[in-house]
Amino acid sequence: MGILGLFFAVFIACAAAAEFPFPLQEAHNVELTQDYDYIIVGGGATGCALAATLSENFRVLLLERGGSPYNNPLLMRVENFFLGFLDDGAQNFVTTEGVANARGRVLGGGSSINAGFWDRAPASEIAQLGLDPVKANTSYTWAENAIVSLPVLGPFQSAFHKGLVEVGVTPDLGATYEHFVGTKTGGSLYDSNGQRRPSSNLIAAYANATNLQVVLHATVTKVQFDDGLSKPTAIGVEFVDELGQIHAAFLKADERSEVILSASAIGTPHLLMMSGVGPAEHLKQKGIPVILDLPVGKNIADNPATRLYVPSMSPVEPALVQVAGITPFGSYIEALSGVQNLQGSVIFQKVVGPKSTGEVLIDSMDIRQNPSVTFNYYKDPEDLQICVGGLNVIEELLLSKSMTPFVNGMQAMPSGNILGLPIRKFYPKEMIDMALGAYCKANVGTMWHYHGSCRVGQVVDAQFKVLGTEQLRIVDGSVFDFCPGTNPQIHGSGDYFPAFDFMSYSYFPAAAPPSSYIVDTLSNFHCYNL
Repeated sequence: MGILGLFFAVFIACAAAAEFPFPLQEAHNVELTQDYDYIIVGGGATGCALAATLSENFRVLLLERGGSPYNNPLLMRVENFFLGFLDDGAQNFVTTEGVANARGRVLGGGSSINAGFWDRAPASEIAQLGLDPVKANTSYTWAENAIVSLPVLGPFQSAFHKGLVEVGVTPDLGATYEHFVGTKTGGSLYDSNGQRRPSSNLIAAYANATNLQVVLHATVTKVQFDDGLSKPTAIGVEFVDELGQIHAAFLKADERSEVILSASAIGTPHLLMMSGVGPAEHLKQKGIPVILDLPVGKNIADNPATRLYVPSMSPVEPALVQVAGITPFGSYIEALSGVQNLQGSVIFQKVVGPKSTGEVLIDSMDIRQNPSVTFNYYKDPEDLQICVGGLNVIEELLLSKSMTPFVNGMQAMPSGNILGLPIRKFYPKEMIDMALGAYCKANVGTMWHYHGSCRVGQVVDAQFKVLGTEQLRIVDGSVFDFCPGTNPQIHGSGDYFPAFDFMSYSYFPAAAPPSSYIVDTLSNFHCYNL
């Protein structure tokens, strides 16, 4: 059929996808006729949730640098998951360590390109973040009612779930959004027909259209400050459209109005530094006037992941992440199957935390280009030990009875063994662990769950206001010290995934309905944001 013919066949099959039932404007012909209570930079998981809730009572401008995912089968269909990374909605980059990665560049952010898995943060992490658990659960439900459901598992995903339980990732938790040690079938942004429900659907479900402007292809280049006051005060933003024309948008002349940065753990520090807020020496080297000297971009972290392709002689259903094995030692094990004619599965593990951190630095002075990103994967030896533990579980899983129909005896194992030979039983554990550690390092990858580049106490205060400024707040995965849950899209981390549980309207200028307690934790996979 050819690639072009295949594309059109898939496009026609998906033509029934509905247009987005909310007015979207292009930056090159937008009319900015009003000053705004809130300007939100970034229409990803967090930004969409914020726009939906804030617009109930306030005038809001949401600026998204990408386009719309709707009626784009490469982004909206489950079977096209890998092809989505070839679309303009994903901005690919390579870290200084040489690891391929990606950022969301589309309305919905990571939730428009990720694997769509939904997992609430455990109660211990909610407490660690200092959040009200009742409000957090209300926020989760608010998002789940609009964009999440529990999937019905096909043969492979069922075997994967049973296999994890068989090898000791217990108890069997069944199907749940909640996070506990054990094996669970979690929520999904994909409906039963394989259609994606990105975080931008929250706007269609909850936003007040008379109060909200959503502008596409609007790349914010600078936060504008009034530095004639006691503290640098955000008054608006400058943005460029897809034709290269420069525009400006301004806040209402009200001390309660704010610019809110929700541009991801990479985009937010990049924008702050380009605006003059960041490490002074680095800004001076780039010729940027220093407004504030803050450790912006420092301590960014990305949870290292390790993948294994498992060919199958038996048919496997097209499915992205639907099951998670949550180990007690900090490895999360997931799998996808049958995507883009993949006759088999990809099983992977992710390291919790992590403890290793890096930095974001300006590279090009064109903000549309990627900054320089270093994650220092496995710099902390504890991260490596967790990876080794996760790979041990995966090898045991491949040897389990439950997985027998979906593996073959010649399957290569991360430890260097062949599945059909019982060598693993006779090698000393120390030798196997040494081999697995080498595999972790040689095959390090990402889950797109990067976070922590603008942490509380370093760049923002406890209410996520940028230190030393007025009317400027960060609400995305930049502020996380760790990646919550198995997949952070439910918590606003990274570029990729929808809603933040640590903002309440007590921070905002007027009373708001209970539903407005923001679940903005969804960001990155994609946090790949998977």
